[in-house]
Amino acid sequence: AEFSEVSWRRPGLVDCFPPGSSRRLQPKKDSGKMGTVHARSLDPLPMDGPDFGSASDDIDLVEVEPQKKQEILENKDVVVQRVHFEGLGRTKDDLVMYEISDVFKAKNLIDVMRKAHEAREKLLRLGIFRQVEVLVDTCQDDDALPNGLDVTFEVTELRRLTGSYNTMVGNNEGSMVLGLKLPNLFGRAEKTTFQFSYGTKETSYGLSFFKPQVGNFERNFCFNMYKVTGQFPWSSLRETDRGISAEMNFPIWKTSHTLKWEGVWRELGCLARTASFAIREESGHSLKSSLSHSMMIDSRNSTILPKRGVLLKINQELAGYTGGDVSFLKEDFELQINKRLSWDSVLSTSLWGGMLLPIGDQPSSIADRFYLGGPTSVRGFSMYSIGPQSEGDYLGGEAYWAGGIHLYTPLPFRPGRGGFGDLFRTHFFLNAGNLCNLNYGEGPKAHIRRLAECIRWSYGAGIVLRLGNIARLELNYCIPMGVQSGDRICDGVQFGAGIRFL
Repeated sequence: AEFSEVSWRRPGLVDCFPPGSSRRLQPKKDSGKMGTVHARSLDPLPMDGPDFGSASDDIDLVEVEPQKKQEILENKDVVVQRVHFEGLGRTKDDLVMYEISDVFKAKNLIDVMRKAHEAREKLLRLGIFRQVEVLVDTCQDDDALPNGLDVTFEVTELRRLTGSYNTMVGNNEGSMVLGLKLPNLFGRAEKTTFQFSYGTKETSYGLSFFKPQVGNFERNFCFNMYKVTGQFPWSSLRETDRGISAEMNFPIWKTSHTLKWEGVWRELGCLARTASFAIREESGHSLKSSLSHSMMIDSRNSTILPKRGVLLKINQELAGYTGGDVSFLKEDFELQINKRLSWDSVLSTSLWGGMLLPIGDQPSSIADRFYLGGPTSVRGFSMYSIGPQSEGDYLGGEAYWAGGIHLYTPLPFRPGRGGFGDLFRTHFFLNAGNLCNLNYGEGPKAHIRRLAECIRWSYGAGIVLRLGNIARLELNYCIPMGVQSGDRICDGVQFGAGIRFL
């Protein structure tokens, strides 16, 4: 069942693909056992249906007894002599060569099927094929070895231009997304994408170009041009960003890293006539040019509702040294630990934190500060309604921390077990956090004391619904505690939707 996409042909059946022009790929040599790789520009044949070939009179000559098949599967060493590709068009030879090279290292049939399955997953990950099927057959050429095998990949390339329409769920907001994509632009998994998004709080459109390194898909380069207009009612603020960015992604050991440069022209304005004077002071134009780095370790089995694993993410951003009129140093981190308990229960702990240090005489901008509160962070409080505020408009803070302990259990009496009911979980939680501004001349002890003052916390219970690997919904009954003057609370039932939760 593990290799359901890999089919094994009975030994002795001739190759059923029609003859055609082929281009020859020269693979690297491995212990002298590597053969030739052929790629044919042919339409793929269906996996199902009757075998193509001669009359059934010869069927007795190719039938293999069950004991002999078992011996082939378990005891016989094999050599992969050739790998054929059916259906390649504009894809370059060197790209597929790197992805299937491990197939030639297989030593027995089970290993061949496993490595062919892994190669199939790598080919699909490139995002340039609509379908990939695999066939394993005995080698029939004149130079065939007694234990030689041929592996055939039947691929269907994506069209040169594709479109998409879908909906996305962010942190307590939704949007409709229209996209146009040019996949495999130059034959090596390059991709150009145009995307338009219209949401409840944000509207954006952008153009991006993506280029992976041949043979190492995790190493890639991306260039973006975009315009984003967002509304932030908790601050009576409207922000329009027009920018370009270039980023490089690469793995180091078990970590993934991103280096990014971003240049953005930001326009801030009041969302309502009742906006406070502090928001009006922030209005205007600014130019930010920043360098950032992020490091992530993620061993969770799921990003939406994990049952085990650890997530550690650390971000640094430095603005002002590559131009612009905004200067600051920003650090933040995210830690999540998940432990599976008995009775299919999961204990999850989370810790977030961050600090913003303005550089120079200018104060920090409201667009760069941290915000806290709401159904995706400290539950029981309204969206981003913790911390400094002016006349009901929340201004954000330069330092924050937030932590949570969660217990997820199956629904009582397990209704719908093994089906739709498994998407629901009972949720018990305890959240706490604080957000404030710091006087950086006071020293670390004063900063810790300030962050430990006026801690907001809440507890409660509810139900969680997992929407596949897209998002999750929460319906909780919350009891907020430690409420400070100016905080907005949501005492009672609170609904949340998003992909990132404390």
